[in-house]
Amino acid sequence: MTELDNSPGGPSLDMVTAALRADSADVTLYTRVLTKSLGEALPAEWVTVESDRSMSDRMHGRPGQVSKITVRLGDRVMTLGIQRGAPVAEVCTQVRGVVLSRQQVPLGVWAEELAKALLAHAEQNAEAARALRRLVAGS
Repeated sequence: MTELDNSPGGPSLDMVTAALRADSADVTLYTRVLTKSLGEALPAEWVTVESDRSMSDRMHGRPGQVSKITVRLGDRVMTLGIQRGAPVAEVCTQVRGVVLSRQQVPLGVWAEELAKALLAHAEQNAEAARALRRLVAGS
């Protein structure tokens, strides 16, 4: 059990995983919800969102469709992208900019790995602990 698991009102691994898996049946909706949730809950330097913008999107000032989300937590880098309408989830270990391992995983495994990384990061970082609580509360 982590410190957060034992703290009153602190999120558990199951709570964080459930928050990350919400609405995962529709990949487009899931990436929008996840992007909004992670973008609002986590510091900007931890989350990178890439979008595909059509000419019409550019002309009308629209953000376009989310194509990839990258979350960096220490040496863990988790990406979720959409290719041909299907989710592509990866979990990487990266040290000083060098990718030591890269594994494509199912969406459910990706959500669980992200939850574990968020909890581990929150144990060492008060800002991460607050962000994690916002993420769980906002879902």
